[in-house]
Amino acid sequence: MRTQHKRGFTLLELLVSITIIAVLTAIGIVSYSSVNKRSRDVKRKSDLEQIRSALEMYRSDNGAYPNIGSGFLNAQGLDTDLVDSGYMPQVPGDPSSGGVYYYDAIDTGGVYTSYCICADLETITSGSETTCSVTFASCDYLLKSP
Repeated sequence: MRTQHKRGFTLLELLVSITIIAVLTAIGIVSYSSVNKRSRDVKRKSDLEQIRSALEMYRSDNGAYPNIGSGFLNAQGLDTDLVDSGYMPQVPGDPSSGGVYYYDAIDTGGVYTSYCICADLETITSGSETTCSVTFASCDYLLKSP
């Protein structure tokens, strides 16, 4: 007599395979999320460096930094001072939907001789200066005028 063997996987083999795939998928999702956070932080730092460069060109031409008061960087004043004057094509916005950049010009005797610009990062890096002598709260990444 010949016995026929059914071909297929056992329930245990299927469960082990599904578990392995689920673990690998979870690791991939966590890695992807962390890479996205780091890339948005790099974009924030790059944006602040571009704004710093435009502010330095503005000061070189005008003798002082623009004053829009304390507040969000993409507020109406910097658009007028930097974009309309040709120092940059547009004031960049934060890459995430809820984030903002902050700017404050510091008045020393009627002339704005220094500034602080900052952004909140999604991944905190050590070594960045986090406070400024201006009215807004501390940020995760801060640039001051040289």
